Amino acid sequence: MDIRLRTDRLTLRRLSPADLPAVTALCGDPEVMRHLEDGRPMPAAQVAEQVLPAVLDEYDRLPAGLGCWALATGTESFLGWAALRPAHSVGLETGPSGGLEIGYRLLPAAWGRGYATEAAVALVRAAFTELKAERVVGTTMAVNSASRRVLERAGLRHVRTFFEDWPDPIPGSEHGDVVYELTRADWAASHPA
Repeated sequence: MDIRLRTDRLTLRRLSPADLPAVTALCGDPEVMRHLEDGRPMPAAQVAEQVLPAVLDEYDRLPAGLGCWALATGTESFLGWAALRPAHSVGLETGPSGGLEIGYRLLPAAWGRGYATEAAVALVRAAFTELKAERVVGTTMAVNSASRRVLERAGLRHVRTFFEDWPDPIPGSEHGDVVYELTRADWAASHPA
């Protein structure tokens, strides 16, 4: 098991082919997916043929320390995942320095327990201390108040709302998507050495 980070309660580790059933459950859950992608659960074949292989490929393709990490506790082997990747999502307007984008997706049984925040805080810290990122960004649907709270608790601040013309809009998309950001300077000011 390749461990990326440990927090008080979590281990962030590499995903492996053995995680396919758990990742299939995560991406196939209607509540998990209602604010993601096209708002629909992903079919098991899509997870097996596209999603998990793409995540595993990132470990070789991206610089060390970046990718998607399974969240586990001492008693629970898979709560979901948290990711730190080069920022390139629509609506980020990242500019030449780009920065890193944070994301997370947890099973409903893990919701409301602070795990997403704990993982996000750890990844933000790693982004600035280990990876020397100039900024960390995150996006979510404006109506996804739980995800917005995680970004805020991780220190990111809302910088703008944007609207996309989706071919098949999902409920809430009429309120737009939001971009959150934290710069290295702002992080350093609140985390003196």
